[in-house]
Amino acid sequence: MKLRRTRRTKRGRIEIIPMIDVMFFLLATFMLTSLTMQRLDAVKLDLPQGEAQPLATQQALTLSISQDGQIQIDRQAVALRDIASTVRRRLHADGDVVIAADSGASHGLVTQAMLQARQGGASHFLIAVQRGS
Repeated sequence: MKLRRTRRTKRGRIEIIPMIDVMFFLLATFMLTSLTMQRLDAVKLDLPQGEAQPLATQQALTLSISQDGQIQIDRQAVALRDIASTVRRRLHADGDVVIAADSGASHGLVTQAMLQARQGGASHFLIAVQRGS
């Protein structure tokens, strides 16, 4: 006599609804994680430190301002009122001027020096930074 099985074997199948729930959970987790990785403090207090790519050309004019207010153009001392004429004489065709200001230099003095350089024909200003550690 042949006995019949009382149970039928069911074939396994992949349920798509739990897979969608898991994918949404992973998406939300990665989105929240990426938001916490962003730096939201856009204003840094120590501006002279940072990352910058080296200049493509080494012909840019350098305007240096020390903490005690001394101004130099390409390592030659210049008075604030003489910046425009010195820049006009020494500026290259590209019009780039690198501003290398000490972190303790007066903001007003740096601004006045930049305005004088603009009167001398400078069209692009690049800010020199020290690589942060």
